[in-house]
Amino acid sequence: MRHFMAMVILTLNCGSSSAKYQVYDWDNKDVLANGVVERIGIDGSGITHKAKGNKTEIKSPCPTHKEAIELILKTITDKEIGVIPDMSVIKAVGHRVLHGGDKFTKSVLITPEVLDTFRSVIDLGPLHMPANIMGIEAAQKVMPDVPHCAVMDTAWHQTMPEETFMYAVPREWYTKYHARRYGFHGTSFLYTAKRASVLLHKAPKDTNVIICHIGNGSSMCAVKNGQCYDTTMGITPLEGLVMGTRSGDIDPALPFYIMRKTGMTADEMDTALNKKSGCLGITGRFSDRRDIEIAAAEGDKQCQLCIEMEALRIKKYIGAFMAELGHVDAIVFTAGVGERGPITRFKACSGLEKYGIKIDAQKNDWSFTGNAETCISADDSETKIFVIPTDEELVMTEDAYALMKGTYDVHTNFTYSFQDPSYVNKAREEGLKKDMEKRPHLADVIVRP
Repeated sequence: MRHFMAMVILTLNCGSSSAKYQVYDWDNKDVLANGVVERIGIDGSGITHKAKGNKTEIKSPCPTHKEAIELILKTITDKEIGVIPDMSVIKAVGHRVLHGGDKFTKSVLITPEVLDTFRSVIDLGPLHMPANIMGIEAAQKVMPDVPHCAVMDTAWHQTMPEETFMYAVPREWYTKYHARRYGFHGTSFLYTAKRASVLLHKAPKDTNVIICHIGNGSSMCAVKNGQCYDTTMGITPLEGLVMGTRSGDIDPALPFYIMRKTGMTADEMDTALNKKSGCLGITGRFSDRRDIEIAAAEGDKQCQLCIEMEALRIKKYIGAFMAELGHVDAIVFTAGVGERGPITRFKACSGLEKYGIKIDAQKNDWSFTGNAETCISADDSETKIFVIPTDEELVMTEDAYALMKGTYDVHTNFTYSFQDPSYVNKAREEGLKKDMEKRPHLADVIVRP
């Protein structure tokens, strides 16, 4: 454990049955620890804690998020495996919040009024919002004297114009019930959009990019002049791409048809589209793309179909967003599959050569890491194709610090540390050394500003 630390920021991301965390040493710009408490409210709960290159797993009952937060704080201050001497060095806490409705265009200090706003939009994010709110309340009880900041997935998307965020439905659905496109993965899009500008040697305001955040949940964002112009997710995270267990785009009449045929309730349909569809629905077996790729290689026809369907949907939106943006400087892939899914990336970009997008098959195969930014486009590709590992925790940390100091502003008026061409993520650089041992050709695709 370090003897002295003046400024530590804790970030928390509370899901329905989990709580992820990161402890960040602001002075040394270094991640001290991260981890997750899983199975909150379920038998067998416990924490997985990573610090100083070591991983520790501890079982501990966590009936609610309050116990989970207490377990996190106990672990990070533990004499043996902890990384801080006591709670006094934590100067701010950043909380990830799924949905801010249309009330917030940027991160905010959490007040009772802000919490009330979050409660008012629970219906827009019923799977995530109750957990987000519980996590905030639990952390505030344990750490009442430090600023708590909310970083919302939806804030980044508030620059969308009406023509992209409105649905063609009765107007009162919007005026009375706030039915509109909100978009998600905003923190990831903010980070990768800013990093793409750095790699392109352009100011964000001069940059147009299409970002593909492909993980278990997937969405894409059309970034025009450094701001969100359009996105694939809608009022909830169900719309858009084929995802691990979510359907993405379907005929809106399909649920009604199946409900009439089967007698399914609205709640059962909600569960089917969110948790039993997507890759899991197509394959009947898998939501994890790694399992799907293995089975596809072994001849499983449904898994082969799934890969084609997912990639085609991504390609379809690349084309749509190109039409909206006019000029595109780069296509960016990020998140679990985006960073480590060369098959999906290749199929999504193949056949777009006439539109100035040319992927290099070899470079694409070599790019398989969460620790470095790579360029996988052909040398003569008009549009660059980047793989940029996302860092949502860093955005949350910087927002929390700036809010605490009173220097924060909407992202178009605020400069993040990672927008400096000399920025280095120390933990990733260490991880990259190990990756290079396994994959020496990474050196041929790494891109530096």
